[in-house]
Amino acid sequence: MKHTSKKEIPRITTSLFKGKQTIQWNDVESYLKKYIGRSFTVEAYNDHIMFNSSSADEYCESRYTKQLRGALAKAKANAALIIPSLIVTAHNRRWTENKNIKHSRDASLGWYRYDVDFAMAVKGSTEANTRWNFYKATMVVRINNRGLYFYDIIDIKKEARTLQGSSE
Repeated sequence: MKHTSKKEIPRITTSLFKGKQTIQWNDVESYLKKYIGRSFTVEAYNDHIMFNSSSADEYCESRYTKQLRGALAKAKANAALIIPSLIVTAHNRRWTENKNIKHSRDASLGWYRYDVDFAMAVKGSTEANTRWNFYKATMVVRINNRGLYFYDIIDIKKEARTLQGSSE
């Protein structure tokens, strides 16, 4: 998956995590571990967001993730394939204070929430029948005195628009 400029919507061209009701979140977490120790920059704000082991764990084990079913679970699982591009193209940053005692150290300076957009290919019977489903979501980043850390993708919503074919 290539990194995109902020005007392009990151796209998931191949679904690595298949099945809507039986997402293997352990496999998703294993995939996410390849990002541990890396940092990605939100182009719109020059925010450097680090990815650590708790990032991979939270993405797959959060209350939000555990309640997901169907196409939204599949979309979140496969969004793991394009995390760097989602971070790079994030927009509409807003700050919220930490209100949960369990995060008093890891989010001692609060949270950033960013809007992210992505598209996922839906294969038809032929290559020409491929269409794109578009999604909006919220990327959550925790803030502490050591920096910004990726936390989760939540509030995934499928948009009404679809695009036929493999290019816009």
